[in-house]
Amino acid sequence: MNYNKFAVIGVGRYGSTIARGLAEKGAQVFAYDINEKKIEKIKDEVSFAVTLDSTEIRALQTQNFVDLDAAVVAIGENFEAAVLTCVHLMDIGVKRVIARASGDHQRLILEKIGVVEIVTPENEVAFVVREKLLNPNIVSFLQLPDDHEIAEIIAPKGCVGRTIDHVGFRNKYEMTLITIKREYDITKNGEDTMEQHIIGVPKSDMVIKEKDTLVVFGAAKSVERFIEINESL
Repeated sequence: MNYNKFAVIGVGRYGSTIARGLAEKGAQVFAYDINEKKIEKIKDEVSFAVTLDSTEIRALQTQNFVDLDAAVVAIGENFEAAVLTCVHLMDIGVKRVIARASGDHQRLILEKIGVVEIVTPENEVAFVVREKLLNPNIVSFLQLPDDHEIAEIIAPKGCVGRTIDHVGFRNKYEMTLITIKREYDITKNGEDTMEQHIIGVPKSDMVIKEKDTLVVFGAAKSVERFIEINESL
């Protein structure tokens, strides 16, 4: 995986679960929290853990955040601190900032300051966030027994322009393509806009387009292999 270095800022119950999950998957995890006791609890389970006030941009600048693939702001007790942290991370050039929001009001504020990826603990449990970090192509997924899953995947570049039959979901990757979500130009209230619709059961000669979302079923390792191979083409 190219995405293997992550910072998790705020290692309470939610943030520490994300940090541990990433570390268990082999990622390098850098944990930060203003609370020294929380850092002590997790320091032996991640690559690096330090007590730090993330609302101070100078403190963040000492940590080489620009070398990381993403930073997760999982601060839950102090939303003002979370907002300031996000602003600082974007100012210093972090490639990808994912922030925690509790409710629509906080989500709106984060969107206004430019945060694109926002998670809510009520809707997105920590292992889902972990999978999205490790596999940026994954939009969402449903974990099933025996290490299987149904995943929504942004079509990897190696699939675009090829037919479903040519990609070989079942024979090559041991997965089933359930359906495809595709964007369409529509007019609503006199304005042109884009909407995503399910195309139904896809035919073998259908060509996969850029921005298609593929809904697949298979073993987690098969989904991961499919993404890796087709993103590297």
